[in-house]
Order: sequence, then structure tokens, then C-alpha cells
Amino acid sequence: QVPLVESGGGLVQAGGSLRLSCAASGRTFSSYGMGWFRQAPGKGIEWVAVIFGDGSETYYTDSVKGRFTISRDNAKNTVYLEMNRLKPEDTALYHCARDKGWSDGSRWYPAIDFPSWGQGTQVTVSS
Repeated sequence: QVPLVESGGGLVQAGGSLRLSCAASGRTFSSYGMGWFRQAPGKGIEWVAVIFGDGSETYYTDSVKGRFTISRDNAKNTVYLEMNRLKPEDTALYHCARDKGWSDGSRWYPAIDFPSWGQGTQVTVSS
């Protein structure tokens, strides 16, 4: 399984925006839910968002609801994370990965597929 490749990170002022991209290879991309995760310095991995394989459903962690949007283009084997109204606490290394989790209808329970874990892209938000 080929790791995913993230891009689009950078340094931005609080209130600004960034769009992250995650490129995958293979013919089965649309079969999998895809998630974005982040890890701030000295902290554990935090799940951010997930999108179903066909793009029909999305879930977000509470801290990014209304500010971040996850989307995917299965023809390009790419998943995106549009981040608006960024805050300093969004500063982290952002990773995408296949998400093998599940939903009870109201919330998502993530499960990272670590073989697909990429190097990540750094997002730094200055105050």
C-alpha cells in the first residue's frame, strides 16, 4: 500500500485560509473513507474530519465545525481540506489517511489505517 502524499500547508495569520490536498494512488480510492488528522507539538494525534468514499457524508471534530470543509475528487484520487478562519490552536502537522472507522448516526468513531499514513504537511497559524 502506497502512503498518501499531503501538500498545501504553510504559515498563515489568524483568520486566514489554507487548502490542503492529499493525493492517493491505486484504483480503489473511491472505496474508502478518507480522514484528516493532525498532531500538534507534544500532543497526540487528533482526528479532524472524515468523508465517505462516495462523498455522501462528512463528519468533523467539534473544534473545526463551521470553519473546515472536507471534500474529495475521486477522478483525481484526491481529498481536500479547506480551512477558513484559522486559529493559532490549529497549528499542527496535518496528515490524511484512510479512515476505517464507523458512525452511529450522530458521530464518527475514527480508526486510522496506518499503512496509508503520509509524511504530513505543516500548518502554522500566527496570532
